[in-house]
Amino acid sequence: MEFVMKALARPNFRELCREYGVSAKTGYKWRERFFQRGRDGLSELSRRPHGHADELGEGVVCAMVRLKQAHPHWGPRKIQALYQRKHGGAVPSESSFKRVLERAGLTVPRRMRRSTETGRLGSGLKAAQPNEVWTVDFKGWWKDRAGLRVEPLTVRDEYSRMLLEMRALESARTETVQVCFERLFERHGLPGAIRSDNGSPFASARAVLGLSRLSAWWLALGINLERSRPGCPQDNGAHERMHRDIRRELEGGRVGRDQAAFDLWREEYNTERPHEALGMRVPAEVYEASARKYEGTPADIDYGGMETRKVQPCSGVIGYRREKIMITTAVAGWSVGLSPQTNGLVEVWFSKLLLGHIDPETSSFQAARPGRLEAGQSEVAKCNL
Repeated sequence: MEFVMKALARPNFRELCREYGVSAKTGYKWRERFFQRGRDGLSELSRRPHGHADELGEGVVCAMVRLKQAHPHWGPRKIQALYQRKHGGAVPSESSFKRVLERAGLTVPRRMRRSTETGRLGSGLKAAQPNEVWTVDFKGWWKDRAGLRVEPLTVRDEYSRMLLEMRALESARTETVQVCFERLFERHGLPGAIRSDNGSPFASARAVLGLSRLSAWWLALGINLERSRPGCPQDNGAHERMHRDIRRELEGGRVGRDQAAFDLWREEYNTERPHEALGMRVPAEVYEASARKYEGTPADIDYGGMETRKVQPCSGVIGYRREKIMITTAVAGWSVGLSPQTNGLVEVWFSKLLLGHIDPETSSFQAARPGRLEAGQSEVAKCNL
């Protein structure tokens, strides 16, 4: 301030600069800043550059924001992959996408939920190729604009993330869901296993090993069962994550039982939305139909020479040594295989699943106990759920 005040009165400016030990360039800069901004102009200014060589252009930023607005629930990595598909060429880094979307107020911090641990029926199988595991569930219901209840069934390939079906059924009855799966099997073939929760119609709390008529039909077709732990949706976490997208993008708009809208959303999910677990590819680029063709429901199950008994319709009992033994109504109408053991008990099998044991001395049936199977068990042990 002293220099500037003297500069206003001293005619020899360069001499004043030498007196204060600064160059004429610096002196002129100080004086000019004082003229423009007064005393505040003499404060220390930021040395941060106003721009840099790699600064994103306005057109690039606008394109990034438009993609995010079109897909408000996608993260920066998915938006980056979509940008590359649509525009190609040099693509900004993921951190650039994150920074731009944060500055635009278009991101929401992720909330983490705690998990709990309980028992489960299943082997913990993780799909390593398409059709090794399908996942199924009903999306939690919502009401459309007319006040009607909407609760679509969703079926998804675990490995490729391919959404195979999304359909609002007339009801959640076994017959209705089975017809839907018959169409799926005809179109895509049979999976190795199906993972579901413990709710109806996929399981039954009152039946042996939680079997339902629907899951018994899957077993009869040679499809293994994988169940999530009761009260633990994180066991089917990827499927639940997809349901969260449905809640935001369809339920939030109160979409009704409009199958055309469901099909359109499913098409976008399968062919446009990139997935991090797939290297930012889309499910349609990874999925392929199963080599196991669906040839309809078999007349009965082949147990390879094992002694068999027909489970009576409605009652769920079998006849063994002139005694009627209750098994379960879930497999009524099908045959079960009987395998005598050295300890005197008789194993009761349904397809590849060990249901339990018959004690011939008491003519009683003891159901097998469910539990989690450890990796490395034999194929026979894997059936012993």
